[in-house]
Amino acid sequence: MKLNVLEHELVPEHYLVPAEEEAKVLETLKAKKENLPKIRKSDPVLRVLERKYGHIPVGSLIKIVRKSPTAGRIVVYRVVIRD
Repeated sequence: MKLNVLEHELVPEHYLVPAEEEAKVLETLKAKKENLPKIRKSDPVLRVLERKYGHIPVGSLIKIVRKSPTAGRIVVYRVVIRD
């Protein structure tokens, strides 16, 4: 049995943004992919997401939902890059 880092209480929720929704997300953020923070393909969270979603190509968007004591929920996005 492999460790699922997403089950740890300190790791926020991560989701793969479907390719069809990427343009809408970028338009809402008024940003380009190259301006977003990055997440490496070797990140342990991406390994778990690939078990769930299948292959995640470089350039994909990952949605991260963090709990915040002041704001409730914070949603951020990261772009998958090579190792």
